[in-house]
Amino acid sequence: MQIGHGYDIHKLVPNRKLILGGIEIPYSMGLSGHTDGDVLIHAIIDSLLGATGHGDIGQHFPDTDLKWKDANSLDLLDIIYIALKNKGYKIINIDTTIVAEEPKLGGYLPEMRKRLHRALELKDISQINIKAKTNEGLDSIGQKKAISAWAIALIL
Repeated sequence: MQIGHGYDIHKLVPNRKLILGGIEIPYSMGLSGHTDGDVLIHAIIDSLLGATGHGDIGQHFPDTDLKWKDANSLDLLDIIYIALKNKGYKIINIDTTIVAEEPKLGGYLPEMRKRLHRALELKDISQINIKAKTNEGLDSIGQKKAISAWAIALIL
């Protein structure tokens, strides 16, 4: 078994959709980024790449390549997942945490979980977990200027 850790953070900006876990969440701002800015999926990608020793998301989808401009992060996850599956890797489980002061995410977590369960072809939904936390008003996240996500993947 191998374990990998992933992390991502993006600023909240006006005039962008907020995409987390592959779903659009109604909010007055969205996440900046070269792609759709989905910090949860980016952290998951980094955890999978880390577990397999294949670098990080920026090496595979550089922000200098216009091909990835405004890309759907679910598509990026699919590329990485298929590549790892073709090398014989199997996901045992992924545990994640989204850190956001706003919007409140609890009601959206089940749909995110279902979306990622399907995208990663997991046998059981218990193989993917998503938690939402706040930063209790501290730092850029607590001041509602950013959202971050952490992920840990266990693979075989």
